[in-house]
Amino acid sequence: MIVVAAVAVVLPFAAALVGMLFGHTVSHLLSPLARRVRKPAPGTARRGALVLARRMPANGPALIAVVPVAVSTVLTAVLAVDQLRHPASHVGTLTRVPTGTTEITLSLQVDGLASVVALLVCCVALAVQIYSVAYMRDDPRYSSYAAFVSLFTAAMLLVVLSGDLLVLYVGWEVMGICSYFLIGHYWHDRATSRAAVKAFLVTRLGDVGFLFGIFVLGLAADSFQIRQIIGRVGVMPHTALLAGTLLLLCGVAGKSAQFPLHTWLPDAMAGPTPISALIHAATMVAAGVYVVARLYPAFFFAPTSLAVLGVIAAISMLGAALAALAQDDLKRVLAYSTISQLAYMAAGLAVGARDGAVFHLLAHGAFKALLFLGAGCVIVTVGSNLMSAMGGLRLAMPVTFWSMTVGFAALAGIPPASGFFSKDTILSQAWKAAHDRGTPPAGGWFAYTPLTARPHLPGRTVSFVAVQVKVPPHRMGAPVPHIPSWVAWLVLVTGLLTVVITAAYATRTWLVTFFGERRSAVRAREATPLMRWPVAALAVPALILGFFGLGSAELRPEWGMAVISLLCAAAGAGGVYLVWNNDPALDPVRLLGPLRPVLREAFYLDTVYDVAIVRPVRALARLVVHADERVVDAGVEGSGRGARRLGGLLRATENGNAQAYVSGLFAGVVLIVVAVVVLT
Repeated sequence: MIVVAAVAVVLPFAAALVGMLFGHTVSHLLSPLARRVRKPAPGTARRGALVLARRMPANGPALIAVVPVAVSTVLTAVLAVDQLRHPASHVGTLTRVPTGTTEITLSLQVDGLASVVALLVCCVALAVQIYSVAYMRDDPRYSSYAAFVSLFTAAMLLVVLSGDLLVLYVGWEVMGICSYFLIGHYWHDRATSRAAVKAFLVTRLGDVGFLFGIFVLGLAADSFQIRQIIGRVGVMPHTALLAGTLLLLCGVAGKSAQFPLHTWLPDAMAGPTPISALIHAATMVAAGVYVVARLYPAFFFAPTSLAVLGVIAAISMLGAALAALAQDDLKRVLAYSTISQLAYMAAGLAVGARDGAVFHLLAHGAFKALLFLGAGCVIVTVGSNLMSAMGGLRLAMPVTFWSMTVGFAALAGIPPASGFFSKDTILSQAWKAAHDRGTPPAGGWFAYTPLTARPHLPGRTVSFVAVQVKVPPHRMGAPVPHIPSWVAWLVLVTGLLTVVITAAYATRTWLVTFFGERRSAVRAREATPLMRWPVAALAVPALILGFFGLGSAELRPEWGMAVISLLCAAAGAGGVYLVWNNDPALDPVRLLGPLRPVLREAFYLDTVYDVAIVRPVRALARLVVHADERVVDAGVEGSGRGARRLGGLLRATENGNAQAYVSGLFAGVVLIVVAVVVLT
C-alpha cells in the first residue's frame, strides 16, 4: 500500500513538471493525430461533447494534467477500499536524514483517515482539471495553470499521506506557493495580484507558528514521525505539549481561514473559479482541519488548546455566516460559507467529535466543490459574479440548477443531503460533551488504527480514537484530560444559531440566482458539457455521502438533535422565503437595513487590520527608508565625498610640473638645514 500511495503522490508532481516544461510541445506532437480524429464520420453531427472530445487530443497540457490525476484517483480509491476491508496502519520509510539530534524520516503513512481524505483530494482535483479544460480553453497561460493545479494536488496528497511532520510541512508550504500563483493567475489585474499577495502573507504569518509547533512536538517526542509523537503524548511535558499544539493552531487558523487569519479567503475569489473550488473544497483550507484530526491525541491531552480552538471556531462560524448573508457576489457568499463550515469542523474537533469533523470535511468537500463549479457555470453564462445580475436561470440551466439545489440543501443541512448527517454528528457530540465531561470518542473505519510501533513504557494505557497512548507510572493517578463543558455549550449554541443563518443565506442565494425575473439581457444557456457534467457528478456524493455514516454509531444521527437542527434550518429558510415571496423582484437581504453594510464588510475587520497593522507597518517602513537615506546612505556617501575632497587637496601637489617639484625639494632642503642649525 505504501508503494501505491507513493505513486499517487508522484504522478501529479510529474504531471506538473512535464506540463510546465513540455505542455505546448506535446500539443504540437499530437496535432497530426488530432486532425485525423476531428474529421467526422459521414452523417455525424459536429456538436456538443463529440466536438469537445475531438479537441482533447491536441490539448497537450489538458492530457498531461487530467490523466495522471485520474490514475491517482483510482489508486487512492484502492487505498480507501483496502482500509475499509482491512483496517491497518501502513508506514513506509524511503530514507532517514540524520541531523545530529532528532532525525528526519522521509516516510508515508496510510490508514483509514489518510486514505479517505486522499480520495477526496483526487476526486475534486480530477473534477477541477476536467472542468478547467473548457473554462480556461481561451487562456494563453492554461499550460502553467494546469501544471500548478497538479502541483497543488501533489502537495496536498503529501500533507495527507506523510508520516513525518517535517515532510508534511514541505507539502504544506508548496501548497502555499501554489495558491499564490493560482490566485494571482490574472496577474495583470491589480486587485488579483493584491489578493494573491494577501493570501500568501497572511498564511505565512500563521505558518511561522506552525513550524515552531512542529519543532516543539518533535523535540519533546524525540521524533518527527507522526505515530511516534502520538504514541508519546502521555510522557511529554505538559508545557511542551500545550505550547506545541497552540503553535500548530496558528498555522491551522491561517490555512483553514479561521478568525483572526481568515481575511485572505474572500479576497482570493479574484482567482479563476475552478481554483476556488479546489482551494475551498479539498486542498488548502482543509489541510488545517486535517492536521488537527491527524494529531488529535496531542490536542486531547492539551484541553486548553481545544478550548482555544472552540472559541476560534465559534467566532468564525457565526461571524462568517452573518457576512455571507449580506454579500451580493456569488463567489464571496460561498467563500464566507467555507469559513463557516470549516469552523463547524474545528468546533467538532474542539468537543471531541473527531470522526464527525472528518465526516463533515468529506461531505463539505463534495458539496462545496459542486457549488463553486456550479457558480462558475452561472457566472460564465451571465457574465457577472453579482447575484443582482442573475435570476430566472432555473429553466435555462436545468443541470446546473438541480445540481446546485443538492449542494445548497447539503449546505443548509436539509435531509437527505450529506450535510444534514455530518453537521448533526457535531451538534450531537457538543450536546453530549456539555453534559458529561468529554470521554474520548471511539473511532469509525476512517479513524486511526492501533499503533504497531510505539515506545514500551510501564504504566496504564489510555485508548483514544483507536490509538493507544501509554501513560507513565507517575501519572497513573491523574485523570484523563476532558473537554471543558463551557466550550461544548459555546459550540452548541453558536452552532444552532449558525444553522439558522446558513439556511437563510443558502435559500436566499438559491432563490435570487435561479428564480424570479431575469435581471440580465444575456441569453442564458447551459454551460458546455465539460463544465456541467463534473457539476452533475459531484451532486451524487453531495446527496448520498451522508448515508455511509449510518453504519457507524458515532456518525449516526441523534434524532432529538436532528429535529432541533431541522427546525432551526426551517426557520432560517422559511423566513427568507416568505420575505422573497412577498416581492420576488427584490433581494430579501434588504430587511437587514443599516446592518447590511456592516455584514457585507465582514464587521470591517479588514479596516481594523489596515488601521492597526498595515498603516503602522507602512509608516515604519517609510521611517526605515528615510533613515536609510538620511543616515546610512548619507554616511556612506559622505565618506566618499570626504575622500574625494582630501584627494583633491593632495592632487594639487601632483600636477606634473617638474619646476614645482624642484622648488619643493629645494625648499625642503633649506628647512632641514635651518632646523639643524637652530637645534644644534
